[in-house]
Amino acid sequence: MASSSSSSLCLHSLPKASSGLNQWRGRLRFEFRGSSAFLSPAVVFLQQSPRLSAIRASSEGSSRRRGYNESQAVSGFSNAKVQQIASNVLPVGSFVVLTFLWKLVDKFMSPKSPKTSSAGDSKSSTEGVKWSIGAGTNLLQGFAAKVDRENKQRLNEFAKELRSFRSVDMSGCNFGDEGLFFLAESLGYNQTVEEVSFSANGITAAGVKAFDGVLQSNIMLKVLNLSGNPIGDEGAKTLCATLMENSSIEILQLNSTDLGDEGAKEIAELLKRNSTLRVIELNNNMIDYSGFTSLAGALPENNTIRNLHLNGNYGGALGANALSKGLEGNKSLRELHLHGNSIGDEGIRALMAGLSSHKGKLALLDLGNNSITAKGAFYVAEYIKRSKCLVWLNLYMNDIGDEGAEKVADALKQNRSIATIDIGGNNIHAEGVNAIAQALKDNAIITTLEVGYNPIGPDGAKALSEILKFHGNVKTLKLGWCQIAAKGAEYVADMLRYNNTISVLDLRANGLRDEGASCLARSLKVVNEALTSVDLGFNEIRDDGAFAIAQALKANEDVTVTSINLGNNFITKFGQSALTDARDHVLEMTEKEVEIFF
Repeated sequence: MASSSSSSLCLHSLPKASSGLNQWRGRLRFEFRGSSAFLSPAVVFLQQSPRLSAIRASSEGSSRRRGYNESQAVSGFSNAKVQQIASNVLPVGSFVVLTFLWKLVDKFMSPKSPKTSSAGDSKSSTEGVKWSIGAGTNLLQGFAAKVDRENKQRLNEFAKELRSFRSVDMSGCNFGDEGLFFLAESLGYNQTVEEVSFSANGITAAGVKAFDGVLQSNIMLKVLNLSGNPIGDEGAKTLCATLMENSSIEILQLNSTDLGDEGAKEIAELLKRNSTLRVIELNNNMIDYSGFTSLAGALPENNTIRNLHLNGNYGGALGANALSKGLEGNKSLRELHLHGNSIGDEGIRALMAGLSSHKGKLALLDLGNNSITAKGAFYVAEYIKRSKCLVWLNLYMNDIGDEGAEKVADALKQNRSIATIDIGGNNIHAEGVNAIAQALKDNAIITTLEVGYNPIGPDGAKALSEILKFHGNVKTLKLGWCQIAAKGAEYVADMLRYNNTISVLDLRANGLRDEGASCLARSLKVVNEALTSVDLGFNEIRDDGAFAIAQALKANEDVTVTSINLGNNFITKFGQSALTDARDHVLEMTEKEVEIFF
């Protein structure tokens, strides 16, 4: 049986390399087993001055000798013994190993020139990286020193999550580029995680390089969220190059990532070649007309993209015009989100023309906060009349006024696909909402109607309530901030006695006070099999109104309401106590839970 022994060989100095590597010292431990020599990787320490932490050495001769003697003392072997081992045990094999090791050191561990810029460092830092599956083994040179023990423990826990759960949310953990490199290999060849969020972690363009070689090999990850990280255009370029060879990710979220037109151009090129992406989110970036043009050019060449999110950018009328041309040749798009792009009436005209020629089946269109007036509402109305697939339409926070509301209402009489429409915040008065109400007479398709933030007043509430008593199929009615006051609440309460469809009612900030709350309470005493949620926040309701609602809950044993919001009112502990007693009474008598928020 071959004997086994181990020893430590300490090198005083290494030859000077042509690459500029100077004054290296280290400790190598070899294990000799029989006739073979094994270099144990766990105990190889090669460090460069001044970064060394295990063994410090000065470049001067006297310091070298002192460092050499100290290292020999640590080894526990005399010079003679070292020489004996070197002369008796495989000297030729040892020389080959040391020569090979020196070449590796010269190639990979050479110090960077002090003239090298930080940008150059970041670009070359991941070149030639060979990814492993051990957590933390992919840290860039110098990163290990920045990750303290406590953070390493947290990152190891994150790595474990990535290997254990289908959906992992690591948003807001602030682990930065170093942490992402630490975690990246947990995604390589991962057969578990399908959704991961790295949002708001301080990841920059340098950190995105961690995905190189990882996303290409992962065939399970479907959702990647990098929102809230300042990766910029350079990061988008790196990521898109990686995703060119990925065939699994379907949802890519890059909201608030400092993307501009160049980043949009890279994403457009990705869309031309990638056939896997279904949803791409680019909300709240800095994409201008040029970026919109690039994305528009990719749409005719892509037959898989379903949802395109461009909210909060700078497309403007020119961007909308460019997008309309791309939409004409696209067949796959189902959702288009353009909220907050200052498109204006002319941009809307071009966009509606493009959508009218769109060969796909667009189901959701978000045009909120785009400076659309009654003129623009005309173009939208014409599109509504022709559309047979649109299900969800958002015109929130524009300025279509009563005239625009009438045009939209006329279109809704002919449309039989839109189920949700939001016309909140459009300076619509009683006249405009009356036109919308009349459209509901013959329209049983609309189930969600948002009219909030419009000064419709009590008269508008009356016009809408009279129609909804016996007509329409509205299940969610939102009338917050509509100035309906107590008189308007009386009309709404009367409507609730007869309506059997409304399930969610929002009456926030309407100045209802105790009088309005009491009117609604009387309706709550009547059997209503539909109403489940009532929001009465910000209505200056005091204890009298709270008592009225509490009595209504106790009186109606068949109450279906499960949620009442009375937050931001003037209810004291007495009113709160009455409501709490009513809630407990309902639970005891009917075993139904009613959530009441103060």
